[in-house]
Amino acid sequence: MKFFNYNQPFKLESGGILKEITIAYHTYGSLNAEKDNVIWICHALTANSNATEWWQGLAGSKQVFDIDKYFVVCANILGSCYGTTGPLSINPESGRPYYHDFPFITIRDMVKAHQLLSEHLAINKIHLLAGGSMGGYQALEWSVIQPSFINKIFLITTSAHESPWGIAIHTTQRLAIEADQSWSDCTETSGSRGLKVARGIGMITYRNYRTYEQTQRETDQNKIDKFKASSYIEYQADKLVNRFNAYSYWTLTKAMDSHNLARGRSENLEEVLRSITQPTMAIGITSDLLCPVQELKYITNNIPNATYAEIDSVYGHDGFLVEVEAISEHLRAWMKDQ
Repeated sequence: MKFFNYNQPFKLESGGILKEITIAYHTYGSLNAEKDNVIWICHALTANSNATEWWQGLAGSKQVFDIDKYFVVCANILGSCYGTTGPLSINPESGRPYYHDFPFITIRDMVKAHQLLSEHLAINKIHLLAGGSMGGYQALEWSVIQPSFINKIFLITTSAHESPWGIAIHTTQRLAIEADQSWSDCTETSGSRGLKVARGIGMITYRNYRTYEQTQRETDQNKIDKFKASSYIEYQADKLVNRFNAYSYWTLTKAMDSHNLARGRSENLEEVLRSITQPTMAIGITSDLLCPVQELKYITNNIPNATYAEIDSVYGHDGFLVEVEAISEHLRAWMKDQ
């Protein structure tokens, strides 16, 4: 992991200012002489900048995002807890972590940080900008903000604006965090019990009825307690609490709620999508509850040069992380034609 320190004021879309920011990032492969063989991967809510770790099967040697051919970049997003400036970072004004004082951020602020890093890396053009889920929010925003900088776009399990359904889920997750009595404290572990509940809520929406039927159904018909589904939720919730923190989760879900490509640009979202002229590949997962296939179809119906593909998967929203073989097949064919 590498770090880029931007030691100047960073103005946020909300009007707030971070006195300075640090961006954690990974790069793989080498930048060519033209500085345009770049695949930039935007990550989702609780991921980090190590894309070869969490997108195994897509990012790596001889894979679709071939690190032997391309200069692959992934930056940890603003507000996260994996090296980039976030709520646990030191506030230069107080000398203490921001905690609850970390300012409100949006997807556009994350993209602005990506732009600063791309300038630091002396990138002339992004060959392919890729993102799934919240990563797709960033990819869409960047494509609108800096269209001449991006050649092609790949989107999966994402949307052009956060849906009322998504906002309702995130609000419920934040209520769980806020209900934790420790949330009012100012420590690194504040809100941890609430975060555990928030993750449990998330795991219900990341998968679906079919997934739980296939993986968590009981074979013992006489059991009255200690069910597989309960153990699974507890396990996944504990895993997140051990690697993430409630401040970042609260902050990033608020940023997701702000996602709307039309904000400040047009009263018509379709008009903004029509302004995206880059060749775009969008993939929907049939069982996705968070970003249903109609969201991806809406995007491809309005972006002029867009291609839509659909993967029938039991894994729901998490299919963008699991169905790497099917994703690779669609991507290879599409990239070959562009």
